[in-house]
Amino acid sequence: MILSTEDLRRLARKRIPRAIFDYADGGSYDERTLRANTADLDALSFRQRVMIDVSQVALSTTVLGQAISLPLAIAPTGLCGLFHADGEILGARAAARFGIPFCLSTMSICSIEDVRASTEQPFWFQQYLMRDRGFNQELIERAMAAKCSALMLTLDLQILAERRRDPRNGLSIPPRLTLRNAWETAMRPAWALKVLFGKRRTFGNLVGHLGGSGLKTLAAWTNSQFDPSANWRDVEWVRSRWPGKLILKGVMDAEDARFALAAGADAVVVSNHGGRQLDGAPSSISVLPEIVSAIDGRCEVLFDGGIRSGQDLAKALALGARAGLIGKTFLFALAAHGEAGVTRALEIIRNELRVTLSLTGTTGVDAAGRQMLR
Repeated sequence: MILSTEDLRRLARKRIPRAIFDYADGGSYDERTLRANTADLDALSFRQRVMIDVSQVALSTTVLGQAISLPLAIAPTGLCGLFHADGEILGARAAARFGIPFCLSTMSICSIEDVRASTEQPFWFQQYLMRDRGFNQELIERAMAAKCSALMLTLDLQILAERRRDPRNGLSIPPRLTLRNAWETAMRPAWALKVLFGKRRTFGNLVGHLGGSGLKTLAAWTNSQFDPSANWRDVEWVRSRWPGKLILKGVMDAEDARFALAAGADAVVVSNHGGRQLDGAPSSISVLPEIVSAIDGRCEVLFDGGIRSGQDLAKALALGARAGLIGKTFLFALAAHGEAGVTRALEIIRNELRVTLSLTGTTGVDAAGRQMLR
């Protein structure tokens, strides 16, 4: 019985190889920031209010002018199609049917065109600042052709941090075969067959750009393409070429929030990359109020970092977020039950959010605020 997103996480752990599970579950170095994301959310407590009419609790709102049924979006996640065959397509469909945004990663297995051909609703597209500005331009044009409703630019991956679980599990590029990961795969034939016969088994958006054959050249390509020299002028370059809504992800400092505004952001995402980049950085929830204050209503503030429940989402809304994003929770739900798993995770979060708002005496997400917290 699936009653919480943790139930989906536990089921995912059984259904996919450990290397794939840990890719989502882990963080960088000693995982201090990863743990802080959840611990600091857990440390916040609600004010329980009574005898307030909460017979009608409104969960719908808008993000970037788009009406959504729940203040939530699915975050961009790499390797999504390895958690479940055609995972990006299934995630986009589940999100569209639920009435929330889905964001496709540049490092997805299914391509922009694959997802566009398989869905009716517009989705968001995420990209990085790469040395090859021509490829950046090409991705922007492909996102425009796919009628993506927003472009999300990830700012905090100029240099890739070490995620120690991955090399220990043999999840390297090119993949390193070990007895353990070979056994893990052999013990999960259903997962292996689905992935084998999925639409794609490599990075769909990078086809024709690796300069060789598949994964064996990806490590060299990413090392050469992630750009440590990127700066705010490059963000302005993207802004000048993308005519739609621009979301800047990875803002964890008030000064950077002001730079994001100057660069033309329509929204910022308070995010430490799920604890997967700068270990020792603060939790996302602890800096959310600082970013909200610095933005001061001049663009929308989204929250990413540890949402596992409707209670976590309610806490982010109480501290000023317009909406939250789920990454790890989405991947575990996808691995557990495919599209149905994603739908179930969204149902759980929606139901928990409604109850939490009701018991804090809050009549809707647009009425959420600090008064909900002790």
